[in-house]
Amino acid sequence: MGILIKGGTVVNADRAVRADVYCDGGVIRSVGGNLDVPAGTESMDAGGCLIMPGGIDPHTHMQLPFMGTVASEDFFTGTTAAMAGGTTMIIDFVIPDPKQNIMDAYRQWRGWAEKAASDYSFHVAITWWDDSVYRDMGTLVQKEGVNSFKHFLAYKGAIMADDETLYHSFSRARELGALCTAHTENGELVFQLQKELIKKGITGPEGHPLSRPPEVEGEAANRAIRFAQVLDVPFYLVHCSCREALEAVQRARREGQRVFAEVLAGHLIVDDSVYRNSDFRFAAAHVMSPPFRPKGHQEALWRGLQSGDLQTTATDHCCFMAEQKAMGIKSFNKIPNGTAGVEDRMSVIWHHGVGTGRLTPSEFVAVTSANAAKIFNIYPRKGSVSAGADADLVVWDPEKSRTISAKTHHQKVDFNIFEGMTVKGNPAVTVSRGVPVFVNGEVRSVRGAGRYIDRPAFAPYYKPLQDIHKAKEPKPVKRDGA
Repeated sequence: MGILIKGGTVVNADRAVRADVYCDGGVIRSVGGNLDVPAGTESMDAGGCLIMPGGIDPHTHMQLPFMGTVASEDFFTGTTAAMAGGTTMIIDFVIPDPKQNIMDAYRQWRGWAEKAASDYSFHVAITWWDDSVYRDMGTLVQKEGVNSFKHFLAYKGAIMADDETLYHSFSRARELGALCTAHTENGELVFQLQKELIKKGITGPEGHPLSRPPEVEGEAANRAIRFAQVLDVPFYLVHCSCREALEAVQRARREGQRVFAEVLAGHLIVDDSVYRNSDFRFAAAHVMSPPFRPKGHQEALWRGLQSGDLQTTATDHCCFMAEQKAMGIKSFNKIPNGTAGVEDRMSVIWHHGVGTGRLTPSEFVAVTSANAAKIFNIYPRKGSVSAGADADLVVWDPEKSRTISAKTHHQKVDFNIFEGMTVKGNPAVTVSRGVPVFVNGEVRSVRGAGRYIDRPAFAPYYKPLQDIHKAKEPKPVKRDGA
């Protein structure tokens, strides 16, 4: 049976208009006034509310094995929490161990994700290189609907990709019409700074941001962007947290390079004072990479979001309980990196963005949903309230307030970085594939109801690399007497 959402204002990234929305079979069938719908169609009143595309969080880590433990949030609990916050799709990360077969890792993550309650997709990290990786990247793009590959410039001795791996992976992505993404922190600098701080006796969480200053991120961001420039591949910078990384993005975009960047809700709101809290549990709960920054960086990030230099918002949702964080009680570099946020991203950004006049409602839709759909090539199937799009919607009540707390959130973690924050503007109803899954505080998620979403490659839009470089291919110089 279909559903008619009526009496609200439809807000897309390009405009807002008073309209009703009819969904059936998991798809939006029509948008407009006085819609002709079959008898018996369920009706939902959205009076006083906005009808927006469900959020897309392009950066999550559910069930991630990391730093000697496993993230506490799995794909069912994580996607359930996401839908309670108005997000109807996540793009998670397959992260192979060094030398692990890429396809084996991909199948492992696909198996874990079968329990997801909402739609999902995957980026795949390239953590090492040989001929099998070259082959498997082709399989992932051409047969599995993966169009983005991630590269960690951090985490030396674990998953950090060296320059040779970057060169080969970026080149292969270019051949396939895929997008390259990167976690940009200089892993060698971080490693050396960690050793220096620990030698000086700085072993608590306050050492975490000291070992990863903004310059470390800025250097790596510029390096990854320049790799992409030389190899002529589109590039997406994940979790831009500081002015230095943003400036690298802005410089490249002004030069005409195809560069995109995301910012985390946490980096827009939380500052680095959290690491100096005398309570280890509190300080450790905020340990993530890149770390939270001094307040001046937050205003720069908001300006980047307003100007369009930062196109998407995400969470890097990666949950670890207090007992897991306590693995680093004697040394900050042993604290599992990660915080939550998939449930709170949209409300926090609405409250601090739309609520303060920094963003319009349509700009909010762009940075929480539509831009991610466009960048990762699933628009207008996702990120749009339009006929033919998937019926992933959020009925948003701009007057509804709630106070964020770990005691009441749906995320499977015992801490919330937004604890005690009252946000105005929250989902009244979340609809996934045409089915109400969160209704006025009641969770109705179904284990395994989510689908894997293929994301086509970009190859039709880009000339082969050899054609790009042919005109400027160097030729040997003939010299007399040679």
